[in-house]
Amino acid sequence: MERLTEVGEEAIHRINGVDKVLAAFGALPKRVDDLQRSVRGLEKLEKRLGGIEKRLDKLEGKGSPSSRKTSSASKSTATRKPSSS
Repeated sequence: MERLTEVGEEAIHRINGVDKVLAAFGALPKRVDDLQRSVRGLEKLEKRLGGIEKRLDKLEGKGSPSSRKTSSASKSTATRKPSSS
């Protein structure tokens, strides 16, 4: 009788483990959908950032985004002379 009880308890523990795995697989499609939405949102942000970088390059008078330097903007404002009115 004791051996039968042990085997039954083992079976219950295995079933509980399988239930957890099945629950995880059941939640997987929803999690994948959420991940896809997040990635699509990042792609939109990357496109917007690319457009903003191009506009900034035009305003700064530069040709390519790789040639942009942040220190040059601060130097040009520091050397500007005040206008005489």
